[in-house]
Amino acid sequence: MGYELRVVREAPLAFSELAKAIAPAGFGLRGSDEIVTGHAGDTHVVGHWRDQVIGEPGSDWQVAQLVLLAAALGARLVGEDGESYTLRDGIVELVAGGSVVEIGKFHEMIEAGPNAWTP
Repeated sequence: MGYELRVVREAPLAFSELAKAIAPAGFGLRGSDEIVTGHAGDTHVVGHWRDQVIGEPGSDWQVAQLVLLAAALGARLVGEDGESYTLRDGIVELVAGGSVVEIGKFHEMIEAGPNAWTP
């Protein structure tokens, strides 16, 4: 199990609401819990439904997709340590303890695709 990012909303999200909200943003459901989107003709898992949306990103592309998914749901993307991930002026940012760190340009992260991080 990797590092989890959670899509957090003020009002709880029902599964039926999830299905309706994600489609316009280019996401879909596979099976009873996988949230997927396409890249280069393939379908890739972005997150899972576990009474809330949970992602375990393995690439910058997945982080960017989770930021997009959170926005589509009117929610925030929050990490295990309480940090949040946001999109501001086309830049994905990590906000923690009053500090802001730029992770990367959203469009470049999306274009890079779901290639896994390497050690």
